[in-house]
Amino acid sequence: MFRKKNFTTKVLVSISLLTITFIGISKISDNNISLSEKSFIKGKAPKYVFYFIGDGLGAAQRQVGEYYVQETTGNKEFKLNINTLPHVGINTTHSADSLVTDSAAAGTALATGNKTNNGVISQLPDGTNVKTLIEEAETKGKATGIVTTTRLTHATPATFASHNVSRGNENEIAVDYLDSGVDFFAGGGYRNFIPKSEEGSKREDDRNLVKEFEDEGYKTFIGEESSQDFINFKPSDESKVFASFTSSHLPYEVERKNTNETPSLAQITDKAIENLSKDEDGFFLMVEGGRIDHAGHANDITGVINDVIAFDESVKQALDFYKDHKDETLIVVVGDHETGGMGLGFGKNYFLNLDQLKDVKVSVEDTLQEAYNGNREEYIKYIEDNFGLKDLTEEELKEIYKAMDIVDNGQIDEKSYAEYNPVAIETTHILSKRANAYWTSFAHSGTQIPMSAIGVNAEAFEGFKDNIEIAKTMAEIMNFKLTEVE
Repeated sequence: MFRKKNFTTKVLVSISLLTITFIGISKISDNNISLSEKSFIKGKAPKYVFYFIGDGLGAAQRQVGEYYVQETTGNKEFKLNINTLPHVGINTTHSADSLVTDSAAAGTALATGNKTNNGVISQLPDGTNVKTLIEEAETKGKATGIVTTTRLTHATPATFASHNVSRGNENEIAVDYLDSGVDFFAGGGYRNFIPKSEEGSKREDDRNLVKEFEDEGYKTFIGEESSQDFINFKPSDESKVFASFTSSHLPYEVERKNTNETPSLAQITDKAIENLSKDEDGFFLMVEGGRIDHAGHANDITGVINDVIAFDESVKQALDFYKDHKDETLIVVVGDHETGGMGLGFGKNYFLNLDQLKDVKVSVEDTLQEAYNGNREEYIKYIEDNFGLKDLTEEELKEIYKAMDIVDNGQIDEKSYAEYNPVAIETTHILSKRANAYWTSFAHSGTQIPMSAIGVNAEAFEGFKDNIEIAKTMAEIMNFKLTEVE
């Protein structure tokens, strides 16, 4: 087994000490960080703005997606679109109360230019609501859109169109969306929009928010069965869209691409562009690749890779639009934090073996966790056929059987496996080890995040910045005022 408990303990102690340090610093300076030297042309605001956020997208995640395509296709010159954008920088991500941010605090920073505590949605730590980039875009008459592979009410999308003391209040966030004025919503999580009387609902009241969206003039697409209608939909100049294809999150790309039951992130982004570009004042579109983060939490290297590639293909849709609107478009690609503490390489082994991953057909979190039912022989056959693990060594089998003993005995070991099934985690760690990639955490890390951009005034995003500076820079370019909400 390649995780060392004593190493994990030392890391946690170190992070705790650093957190205390950062909390002390943040109280003095977090919301007063000035913009770096301005390098953009004043008065030249882009008409079309794309804000791509890879949830959990750190440097290792960007690299491993690119390396995987290079290795499996033989094209050593291949580059992800996000790694070809000409203006690059790096961002720190700490929240107001922690070195390691969560997606709510990070999303608030990226959406409003303000630090807040973990778990808080577009409010300051004292509860004051702060205006988001999308809210300000609406005051300028721009069309706005929110696209995500998570539930629409999840933390990152919520920070752009809602204000709440807790990211967990997803039913309240869903109601906020009705009053948000956002023209295009697409993602998962219809369970927070349908009345409690309907199967699968998470609401505690009988409000049918889907019907209320329809009453507000939105064209709605609910459930997987609406996917083709969504793809075929031809928006008019006045079209507003609310699309939620799944009860919870959209499928991991490693599984979605084998079923095509829901649209890809690229298809959704393309439809958003088609819809929003009809507004003569331009648009502001936020697109989140949210399941990169979820795969990182589950230490699912193939899940990470496939969702990074899917995210990158959505960026290509924006780049295709940019080619026809170069003098009017800005594209910014960021991550909110890194997830999983992913490392590429270990010890004296300087090579990755990513071809080990090409036969994986399922995700760890959504499928592999449920695969072991007590029948050991059946499970070993399953991971041979569906998880690319053939010819297991005696040592690898020993690790899997040890995890099976824990499950069979009804034991709980959150210290070693967090909330995940021990059999699934041991299995995914074996696959990662074969590829020579390693994980230090089931949570977020405090590492810095790459940023890349292209288009009107994109050079303003270069350099070393804190995450609040991304939103502040964008606001200044757009002549936006990110003030408190009245």
